[in-house]
Formats: sequence, C-alpha cells, structure tokens
Amino acid sequence: MSILFKGRIKGAESNKISGYQRFIMFFVSHFRQALTSLGDLWRAPLASLMTIGVLGLSITLPSTFYILVKNAENVSQGWQQASEITLFLRKGTQSKDVSQLLTRIELWPEIERVTFIPAADGLKEFQQQSGLGEALNYLDENPLPDVVLVKPTSKSVTPTAASDLLTRLENERFVESGKLDIKWLERLHSFLGIAKELIYAVAILLFLAVVLIIGNTIRLNILSNRDEILVMKLVGATDAFIHRPFMYTGIWYGLLGGLLAWFAVLILLWWMGGSIDNLTAQYDRDFDLTGLDFTSLLVMLGVSVFLGLAGSMISVHRHVRSIEPR
Repeated sequence: MSILFKGRIKGAESNKISGYQRFIMFFVSHFRQALTSLGDLWRAPLASLMTIGVLGLSITLPSTFYILVKNAENVSQGWQQASEITLFLRKGTQSKDVSQLLTRIELWPEIERVTFIPAADGLKEFQQQSGLGEALNYLDENPLPDVVLVKPTSKSVTPTAASDLLTRLENERFVESGKLDIKWLERLHSFLGIAKELIYAVAILLFLAVVLIIGNTIRLNILSNRDEILVMKLVGATDAFIHRPFMYTGIWYGLLGGLLAWFAVLILLWWMGGSIDNLTAQYDRDFDLTGLDFTSLLVMLGVSVFLGLAGSMISVHRHVRSIEPR
C-alpha cells in the first residue's frame, strides 16, 4: 500500500518509510500532480484559454487604472513642491521691520526658503511683463506693496499643511494678506481619492466574479472526473491526494492569467503613451509612466494565483467530499 493511501483501508499493513523518503515523496508527488494538471489544461486549450482570459482581463482593468492614478498622484506631488506662498506686506513698512520679519519666519521649521521682493523691483518686473512700458512712469506713487515669497518644506506642501502655514503667516504683524493657489490641488486630491475608491470597488467585484468563474470551472472538472474519483477513493486515496490536481489547476489558471494581465497592461499603457506625450508636450514637461516594475509583476501574479487557488478550494472542498462510494 502506498503512503498516499495510508489510513483509508482498515487493517492494511503499513510500510516502514523513513522521514527522508517521506520528504522526497512529498515533493515528487506534488511536482507530478502539478505537471498532470498543466497537461489537462493543454488538452482542453479552448476552455482553458477562455478561463485564463477572463481572469487576466479582470485583473487588467483595475491594475491599469491604479497605475494611472498613482502616476497622477506623483505628478501632483511635483506640482505641490513647486507651490509658494505669496505675502503682501502693509504699505509703509520700514526696512528694519521687514528684516525682522524675514529673520523670524526663516527660523520656522515649516519654511525652506524666504525671498523678499521690494515694491520697486515688483513694479519694474510688472512694467516689463505687462507691456505698458512708459505709461507706468506717470503714476504718482508705486501702487504695489513689498512681497515676500515663502517656499514650504517638503513636509508642508500638502493642501492642509500649506493652508495652516498661510494662516499663521497672515497673523504676522506686518503682513497685510497672503495668497496660496491651492484650491485646485485640493480638488485634484479629492478626485484622486474618489478614483482610488472606485478602483477598489470595481476590483473587488471583478475578483469575486473571477473566484466564482474558476470555482464553476473546477466544479465541471470534478463532475467530469467523478468516476475516477470514486475509483481512487475505493482503493484508499486520501482526500488531500484527490484535491491536489484540482488545486494546482486553479494555481495554473491564476499564474497564466496574471501573466496575461501583465502583458495586457503593458500594451494598454504603450497605446496610451502617445496621447500622454502629446498632453505633456503642451505644458513643456516630460513625463514617463511608472509602476511597471518587478514588484508590480509579483503583486499581480500573487493576486491572480490567490484568486485561482481560492476558487478551486471553494469548489474542491464542496464537491469532492460529496462524492463517496456506496
């Protein structure tokens, strides 16, 4: 009697097998059954490709959207780091008061750099950029105030932190008002948050559908091999030995579906690359899609294998146990 069938036939004589032999036979048995299940998929190519395609495409959609959202977040972070707070000082502020203000706020840990622009320099710059030319020379006095540009640190560039910093700066003694154009960043963050939640919801629904589809496919395989399962149980095969080929079938479905999803994501992002390049060219910026690294491949394969294994486990534990010889 083989050790694989041990325990199912009462009174059967047990073989004396060493621990080393058990260890070797464990891996040999698993390897043989894994190859057997892969051969079963090869002998039914159409049905196998349909199941693999459903699994792969179900993972492709949320994976592609997730990569696009992550890249949008990376771009928005770069925009945040380029933001500055503009402080307009009160008219008539003395130079010593301005110096004291600059010295004081430069010591704040939330501030990386402070730049002072006198009103005269601001008027010259405005005169050059506005195109008004000599028309501004007829002004009785300079209408522009002194300006202080404040660059927050990398930890203070988020919309909430930057807004809090602006409020503190506006409470300074010689500051008339401040400006931080960050409302559009807050809207962008809100939109990206909604997009991520939508991606998670769609992914969960698609993953549940994949588990059900693979479970139904495994169920059909079990029913088609009902007679073989009955014979194996009659000769003493353990439930684990009978379950393994179907479990490996689910693993193969997941592994091949994950690889299909990976190539599908590559093709989709390559196809969209031209449109993204045209968009970024209008803003004189270079942008490369990121996220297609080895870690992402492992995550996609892990998720797909888990889905395949989960579907097969649900079906195997429910249907194989119901097949018993009478």
